[in-house]
Amino acid sequence: MAPEDVQRWAVKIEYDGTPFVGWQRQKNGLSVQELLETAASHLAGGLAVPSITAGRTDAGVHASGQVAHLDFPAGLPLVERAVRDGISFHLKPYPVVVLAAARVSPSWNARFSAVKRRYRYRILNRPGRAALDVNRVWHVKFPMDVGAMQEATRLLLGTHDFTSFRATSCQAKHAIRTLERFDVTREGDVLTFHVEARSFLHHQVRNLVGTMKLVGGGHWSLARVREALEARDRRAGGPTAPAEGLCLAGVNYDPDPFALVASD
Repeated sequence: MAPEDVQRWAVKIEYDGTPFVGWQRQKNGLSVQELLETAASHLAGGLAVPSITAGRTDAGVHASGQVAHLDFPAGLPLVERAVRDGISFHLKPYPVVVLAAARVSPSWNARFSAVKRRYRYRILNRPGRAALDVNRVWHVKFPMDVGAMQEATRLLLGTHDFTSFRATSCQAKHAIRTLERFDVTREGDVLTFHVEARSFLHHQVRNLVGTMKLVGGGHWSLARVREALEARDRRAGGPTAPAEGLCLAGVNYDPDPFALVASD
């Protein structure tokens, strides 16, 4: 559709990724994108409502602040509350909900207008497996040295070639990325990694956390982490952490399209 035929809406979404094949439509299972577009089409009288997302999360990965934009036909009398609550109603009974909706310019893009993406990864570090947080944490039984992991995360801050920490199937043109934040804290039995950057490579966060597990368990030294980074070879990096511990915590924009949205 031409820009004049479209009214573009930004939506902030929360979902449990456990039952889905990921964000993107797939032939082999149900995706979050398929559910969102189908729900939005109910507000458009059955017409197709295409979407673009800020980040294509993998199967099993969760989101507390995913952002997408939806292109509705221009003539529909839509308002923020109707878009938010109407789409959420048609997403039932799946674990997906629209937290906020905002009308944006047709030139605004959920992916390319983003200035930062924020991920959170949680490890349950105790002998007993998860009961309340099943499918939301990586269970690691052996004790982990948080201090050593904190030192290792600092080695990876800044701009680097992260080839050793991206999936071999990653389709990005290059592996240069800038980590603005990468740290880990412990609260009780839970270790939480916070990772922030403008953009990420495929599996980058999960590969970084998998590497930190080796450091925390005493299997890798700081020198080994530095060697892995400098090797620029995926075979030199640590393992890929499981999907269930990862959550897309938020996407930043300037200006933020949701900043002036009413919270009713």
